[in-house]
Amino acid sequence: MKITSNSPEATGGLAAFLAGKLQPGDVLTLEGDLGAGKTTFTKALGAALGVTKTINSPTFTIIKEYAGDLPFYHMDAYRLEDTEEDLGFEEYFFGSGVTVVEWASYIEDFLPEERLDIRVSFEGEDARSFFFTPRSSHFETICEEITNEYISD
Repeated sequence: MKITSNSPEATGGLAAFLAGKLQPGDVLTLEGDLGAGKTTFTKALGAALGVTKTINSPTFTIIKEYAGDLPFYHMDAYRLEDTEEDLGFEEYFFGSGVTVVEWASYIEDFLPEERLDIRVSFEGEDARSFFFTPRSSHFETICEEITNEYISD
């Protein structure tokens, strides 16, 4: 499924809509070039989940935890390329919160099978395309709801 956003505000709206469909234990992966909008999307998602602290990229810390309506875990696996070290990912992936993993391909072997993969690509100065690949029936349902409810609005 592909959705195009023409502004950071539209990206925030998409992230907020998605946040309203998430539940504890959900894992989302984000892939895309540097500056494509992964962190912008994550900030809006976290805010919609009730996170009040500033969300920024955890490039050097790998994992940041935030309190919200649900615990919110933001991972950046960029510095983990070619690593075989498990940093306790299962604690997050199968916990009581929502986890977003940027550069998830670097830790592919540790990711849960059931997740929502999102690829972000540039379409113009402010425009971005979001490609959603659901990897469970739960996420297939969410993608159908995005198609039926969000896109038709």
